[in-house]
Amino acid sequence: MLELVQFEFKSLKRAGNTTCSLQINFIVTQAAPRAPALPRRECPIPHTARPLAQHPGAGGLIDWIIEVANQNQEILDLFQSTGAYLKGHFRLTSGLHSPEYLQCALVLSHPVHAASLGRRLAEALSAIAPGTPNLVVSPAMGGLIIGHEAARALGVRHIFTERDADRKMTLRRGFSVQPGEMAVVIEDVITTGGSTAEVVALLESQGARVLAAGSIIDRSGGRAQVGVPRTALATLEVQTWDPPACPLCAQGLEAVKPGSRQV
Repeated sequence: MLELVQFEFKSLKRAGNTTCSLQINFIVTQAAPRAPALPRRECPIPHTARPLAQHPGAGGLIDWIIEVANQNQEILDLFQSTGAYLKGHFRLTSGLHSPEYLQCALVLSHPVHAASLGRRLAEALSAIAPGTPNLVVSPAMGGLIIGHEAARALGVRHIFTERDADRKMTLRRGFSVQPGEMAVVIEDVITTGGSTAEVVALLESQGARVLAAGSIIDRSGGRAQVGVPRTALATLEVQTWDPPACPLCAQGLEAVKPGSRQV
């Protein structure tokens, strides 16, 4: 008789107050020679660098989870070694406050790291995109360097969006997209996914087909929704607060905005 068994695997790695966590539930059929592979869209971790179908069976799945956990830690180590992992009181682009900030510009100021991260993100996007992109689009300013490096790795054109006087995302500088073009959207860090979602909506309004989105860091713990499949090189759980509930504000500590966009 076939028996269905549910397993749970959880891996936690800590650096400071940042928690890298991965959790997955899956079912295997013990009497079968191989546990059925889960369909890709059932994977609860949206930043997988390789399709789950390449990891059949429980053993392969656990190996894949460990691989992703190790990648999370590797990316975080890179931020620490380049001085890009900051602690203090920060006001994020989303408007939320946080005691930690990942300054991608410091990592990307090293061309060797920028090229490596671009290649890895291009590979991760190719694994989840339902087609071959011929365009990479990034929101300025944070997505410029990583978007350009990912486009280089994919061998396609790169353009970027900017905000107009009304704070709406738009294409300027002669940039345009053609109806039917297949694009991916890339930025450095996702917290709520708002900027990426705006770029996706802009491209779709002009007739482009957005295949997927990606970032170096996902601060949402995998929860941000942008309307298309999404991947990240590292998915982190970082403490954030709405300004009225921020304990650092209650202590009278001034919040600084280290990114490129004023809020």
